[in-house]
Amino acid sequence: MRKSGLAALAAMAVSGGALAWNPPAVDYSADETMETAEFSIEGQVYASQGKERRETLMEGMRQIMILRPDKKLIWTLMPDQRMYIEVKPGTDKAGSGADPGDLSGYEIEQTTLGEEEVNGVMTTKSKIVMTGKTGAKMGGFWWTSKDGIVVKMDVLAMDKGDKTRIKKELRNLRVGPQDPALFEIPAGYARMDMMNMLMGGGGGEDAGAGETASGAEAPPAEEKKEKRGFGLKNIIDMVR
Repeated sequence: MRKSGLAALAAMAVSGGALAWNPPAVDYSADETMETAEFSIEGQVYASQGKERRETLMEGMRQIMILRPDKKLIWTLMPDQRMYIEVKPGTDKAGSGADPGDLSGYEIEQTTLGEEEVNGVMTTKSKIVMTGKTGAKMGGFWWTSKDGIVVKMDVLAMDKGDKTRIKKELRNLRVGPQDPALFEIPAGYARMDMMNMLMGGGGGEDAGAGETASGAEAPPAEEKKEKRGFGLKNIIDMVR
């Protein structure tokens, strides 16, 4: 059975709250580590006015995830294939978790515990408990800088007897303006239909003709099938 409440809370934790929490007051970049019981990954994160870009390297393949709350979209880019997947979260207002960016159906309790230094950054440690109307719950600790950057997170998401722990941490935090191009799809990338990809099929509406937006030939279907990225959708699936 699909655990949508758990999926939404896990997605929000993975995104650092970009789709749901108050965005930081400043732009920044940092090295990021994320760990669950199933996997541990390292990469870089870039943030600007609520938008986020995450770059990771898994099994030798580079992948980029861009979160655009202003467009209510999530893009997963696969540079090796010059392709991308677009996900538009749902609009469920009842706290069932269909939309990771909507917290209107959740009761949120936040308790400030004090100041603590994390990787050279002074932060405020808080205990946070979020409860949805369907019973989905996420609880744990967040460490935020004076600018509202989540420098560290250790939370447990639970729904219908299932649970997953998510730990994230930023290092080498650099506050400063970010290039707007980091949060856009590069020219020449073809859109891949996510359902076809998960079923082992070919590209989607923009890639169906075998060409990219710039007219270059798209990678063969066999290559797409062998080289699969790891994005937010995969993380959500792990906790359903």
